[in-house]
Parts: sequence; C-alpha cells; structure tokens
Amino acid sequence: MPTTPVDPSLVSCRTCGVEYGQDCPEVCPICADERQYVPAGGQAWTTQGDWARTTEVTVTELAPGQWGVAASDVGIGQMMQVITTDEGVVLWDPVGYADVETVEFLQGLGPVRAIVASHPHMYGCQITWSRALGDAPVLVNRADADWVQRGDTAVQMWSGTLDLATGVQLRTLGGHFPGSAVLHRAGTAEHPGGALLAGDTIMANADRTSASFLRSYPNRIPLSAAVVERMAAAVADLGYDALWSNFGNAIIGEADRLVQESAERHCGWVRGNYDDLT
Repeated sequence: MPTTPVDPSLVSCRTCGVEYGQDCPEVCPICADERQYVPAGGQAWTTQGDWARTTEVTVTELAPGQWGVAASDVGIGQMMQVITTDEGVVLWDPVGYADVETVEFLQGLGPVRAIVASHPHMYGCQITWSRALGDAPVLVNRADADWVQRGDTAVQMWSGTLDLATGVQLRTLGGHFPGSAVLHRAGTAEHPGGALLAGDTIMANADRTSASFLRSYPNRIPLSAAVVERMAAAVADLGYDALWSNFGNAIIGEADRLVQESAERHCGWVRGNYDDLT
C-alpha cells in the first residue's frame, strides 16, 4: 500500500490539474496566465476523490525501462513518463491524479529518486505523488518557483543542469517558461539511442518528424528566433534517437537531427525568410 494514502479531499484546478491542497485562490493563476486559459464557464475546482469516481489510469510500456502513465479527463491530460535507472525511478511531468494501483506499480519498480516537471503546467499533484512514494524529492526549477501552488518540505530547487543518475540529466532551456526543462537519458545497452523527455519545452508535432517551440500552445504565441536558437544550441551536444513530448507524442528515429532542423525552420519563418510563400 502507498506510504501515505492519498487524501480524497485535496483540491486541484480542474482545467490544468495542478494541486492546491485545501486553500484555493479565486482563480488559478496558472490558468489565468496568457500561456493557459480559464474556461468559458469560469474557474472550476475538483478533488482527488471526485477524479477517483470518473478517472481511468492506464500504464503503457513505451521502451525498455520507460513507461507512460495517463489519467483520463484529468487537467491538461499529460502523460507522466516513468524511467528506471540503477539509482532509482524518475517521474517526469506528474499527472494530476494519483491512484493506489499506480502507486503500487511504481513502488514495485524501486525507490523513487525524483519527481520533476518540465514546467509549471505539468506540476500536476506532484506533492501527492511524493507523499505516496516515501516523500520522494520534488524538483522545481528555481526560475519557476513562484508558480508552485502547494509548498512542501519535499520541494527542492534546481537550476542550470542537474545529473539525476548516471546518464540521466536535467537541462534548463527556457522558452515556454523561464525554467522550462528537458530530461536527457543517454543511450545504454538496454535503451539504445538515448531519449529526450521534453514536455512541451520542445513539442513533437503530429507529423512525427518535426517539433514546435512556442510560448503558448493553446493561445499560439510564438517564440523569437533568438530564443529558439538558444534552446536548440542547449541540446545540440546531446545524442537522442527519440524525443517524447507531454501527451505521448514523439519523434522516433534521428530525433536529435530533426529537432535542430525544426529550430532552423522556425527561425526562418519568424524572420520572414519564407514570406514569398504566403
């Protein structure tokens, strides 16, 4: 059973899925920001207990030592990525609902080394997951610290780069949020080619061969060429065959090259290089 049972009364924003504990503002500031939105019907709140009555959680093996956890009808709808290392388990982009069965599955993989989100939209119920998994550290990029809506002693700040385990590194890229980050997993015998877990710091597109870079995805606010060049340069030295974004969407095969090409395309368009095509 979970180390600490999930409290069904814990409140979260229904739209983004970020947890607030018990005390809530009038409007979720994460949703009120220009990168997200408050629904036309107004601010809505929910609880872990409410979601327990309607939510189906699925766990899918994506690659050796890598799983995706999705919770239906919860917040933005991200897929939490779970990777195993010789030094423990890492949860990436935690979903907003924690159920007993998934907690037990994760406990079976080994001790949780860290819970970390690519950016504030993906905080989910990170403290709830932490308490259910032995008070695992919740890593928050220092640049985005003011967006944390439920504080806890499990929260640890980081910035720049951080090695989580052998061959597993966090890197700050900025862009979508100042602290937007990616997680790089170097290739191993079990997991050849390497992978980049990118949330929507770098978004895998529907064509599965290109990526997008935006300040806001729902509101279609672009990033400048200078920022995207900086982001692309920050991962240019990394080798990764696969890039996974936050809804299970991915680029599989030569992802490192395709991300660089996508950055060049973005920069060309925002600079007006292709205006003759419009």
